[in-house]
Amino acid sequence: MSGPIRLAVIGMGKIAYDQHLPAIAANPDFDLVATVSRNGDPVGDLPFFPNIDALIASGPAIDAVALCTPPQVRRPIAATALAQGWHVFMEKPPGATLAEVVTLENAAAASGASLFASWHSRCALGVEPARAWLAERTIHKVVVTWREDVRRWHPGQAWIWDAGGFGVFDPGINALSIVTRILPHPFFLETAELDLPSNRQAPIAARLAFRDITGVPISADFDWRQTGQQYWDIAVETDQGTLYLADGGATLRLPDGSVPTQAEGLHGEYPGLYARFAEIVKAGISDVDVAPLRHVADAFMRGHRTIVEAFEE
Repeated sequence: MSGPIRLAVIGMGKIAYDQHLPAIAANPDFDLVATVSRNGDPVGDLPFFPNIDALIASGPAIDAVALCTPPQVRRPIAATALAQGWHVFMEKPPGATLAEVVTLENAAAASGASLFASWHSRCALGVEPARAWLAERTIHKVVVTWREDVRRWHPGQAWIWDAGGFGVFDPGINALSIVTRILPHPFFLETAELDLPSNRQAPIAARLAFRDITGVPISADFDWRQTGQQYWDIAVETDQGTLYLADGGATLRLPDGSVPTQAEGLHGEYPGLYARFAEIVKAGISDVDVAPLRHVADAFMRGHRTIVEAFEE
């Protein structure tokens, strides 16, 4: 493809404004040509459409779309875009179910377009150095602590509490995207405990126990009721000491106290995602890893549910 990738962003919520638009503006491989949303206002003088059908009907020159909609409504939009031959970037999680993501991957292959299931936390600065360091060590234990205040990070997002909205697994899947990237062996769920508010369809907290194929235990504590200090931490005990990833993967501390990368603010990973999207579009390939989503699906399948007090915004 010669020239910038002509891109439309679909779903103009908080994540689109906070992360996608700045990353697109900073990347010369992309030219933002339109936005699409049921609500909201145009971005500058760019064409603005209420849905993808209106975008198609207007006949603009589009090469790709970035989907920032809730996962429950994403599949038909992505399928429509792929049918147009447009490349598709999907915000995490890539879909509401595993089956629909596989269907989209097949549709992308049939259309010749690229499909990118993005996992922004994998682009945090400490993740790849952690992966490289762990590849040469024997791992004994992994502890994941992902505790945040839902009122601070997800204000007014009612869809996230609906069936298919993931609840606490919306941030929790970020942790799983990192763990599935940095650990050298596959792992599987053994037990899960899910706390569901009495007035919601999705959990507000979850405690998970995994084990990898070599027997290493992996625990995860996800909680949206955290006040005060927030935690996005992963500790990996090895035969050569404990590796710590903090700040959602942005800060890595090795057992000798060294910090191989300079920490950035939480969620500074989107420039890396758009660099990867440009790379796969130019290469004519797709990048669809459903491992983090599969672990969440397993938690819903095997989880013991406890009803807890109602959640009010």
